[in-house]
Amino acid sequence: MARAAPSSSNGDIAASFERLYRACYRDLLGFVLRRVDRPEAAADVVADTFLVAWRRFHEIRPDQARPWLFGVARNVMANHHRADRRSAGLAERLRQELTRVNPVEPEVPDEIRRAFRSLPEADQELLRLVAWEGLAADELALVLGCTANAARIRLHRARRRFAAALREPSLNR
Repeated sequence: MARAAPSSSNGDIAASFERLYRACYRDLLGFVLRRVDRPEAAADVVADTFLVAWRRFHEIRPDQARPWLFGVARNVMANHHRADRRSAGLAERLRQELTRVNPVEPEVPDEIRRAFRSLPEADQELLRLVAWEGLAADELALVLGCTANAARIRLHRARRRFAAALREPSLNR
């Protein structure tokens, strides 16, 4: 939060900031919209710019407030562009790495596969997390966002439904 000048009250600062916001918002938004690809990115830049202005309000000279905001907006846009480039680079590296990954489902007899697919999706996911990912009950609880006891109960019930599905006569064709 900006520090108030010794003779100013916080109410005066808030009112001054609001006047600055009202006077410069549309111009600043137009400035940013002409320089970014997406309106939501412009909204983020303008919001971040006014956040900086609020934090550094005591540094803004009233006769230079508008150009000062444009300068801050330019810096904020540069930071957003750098973050976007880093994110795009990371996404590209991940895409390249994923082309080399070949997930392999375990080989199982058709009757087991059919029984497994007959289960509700939640049961399938629980059983996959334990069997394929090797999670213990306490780890399963973290994934599910529940207690370890609740995870054990859910897992027990899923296993019981899977066993019942395996005994179904329609699966033993």
